[in-house]
Amino acid sequence: MREITNYTILITGGAGFIGSNLCEYFLSKGNKVICLDNFATGHRHNLTACISNPDFTLIEGDIRNLEDCKKAVEGVDYVLHQAALGSVPRSIKDPVTTNDVNVSGFLNMLQAATEAKVKRFVYAASSSTYGDSVGLPKVEDVIGKPLSPYAITKFVNELYAEIFSKTYGIETIGLRYFNVFGRKQDPNGAYAAVIPKFVMQLMQHEDITINGEGNYSRDFTYIDNVIQMNELAIATDKKEAVNTVYNTAYGDRNTLNDLVAYLKEYLSNYDSEIANVGVIHGPNRAGDIPHSLASIDKAKELLAYEPKYSLQEGLKIAVDWYWENLR
Repeated sequence: MREITNYTILITGGAGFIGSNLCEYFLSKGNKVICLDNFATGHRHNLTACISNPDFTLIEGDIRNLEDCKKAVEGVDYVLHQAALGSVPRSIKDPVTTNDVNVSGFLNMLQAATEAKVKRFVYAASSSTYGDSVGLPKVEDVIGKPLSPYAITKFVNELYAEIFSKTYGIETIGLRYFNVFGRKQDPNGAYAAVIPKFVMQLMQHEDITINGEGNYSRDFTYIDNVIQMNELAIATDKKEAVNTVYNTAYGDRNTLNDLVAYLKEYLSNYDSEIANVGVIHGPNRAGDIPHSLASIDKAKELLAYEPKYSLQEGLKIAVDWYWENLR
């Protein structure tokens, strides 16, 4: 793999969970990193390790503003576009804002990157694009109909990226993230991700609520696997590896009941009472896909992707971080 060092990399949404991890990683590799964020969902404290680094630049701006996007891409080699309004429930409650950020904002960034002649535009796509497709594992070229406004926006991103590649010649790679978790993931708010939310509740000895019977399954993907995929997407020199999309996952699935059992087990090493915290089963959530499992064969073949962390391995590391930082 070509070493990624001494480049200038723009990370949009760089104050978010995934974005801030990418900022730290690429700074550690000797790159100049620019973070563009409006702090709608990201946090300044996520950038604590970056802010004093002379190779780090923070631009407080909004991808819905084309001029902010053009300013951010000046002199940039690669764009890692992470900025988005996540969450299926949020998109159902407010589809207009989700569309403004995820579609109009995406288009602004793609236009700005094209005009600036960046080497490659790598963007966060989503497993939600598989929609009502029932086949497992999920293979990149077989998708169903979207089940939420959020899923529509992420599919539209892929369509725009393809058109821009064909029409304007910019290289693009989409990474369909599958249930990413790990350090810096926000446990607070109405749309908090399930793992940090469950961890907080367990640490506080609060009963946790699982949507449905807990038999829905997910391909939970540890943050370091995602970092690896972003680096490979920048580094590849294969023509056949660009202007396409890849599943970004571990390639295994676990139910929500499995997840809770692992969290209880690992957190009980710190507090034995956590093993006794109750579990409540509520209704299934609108727009949720019942089962999600990625085929990672394409990423292995074209990008030499080798994910190092299973759910269990990632959770053991993440739980240590949660215990130190979220109590």
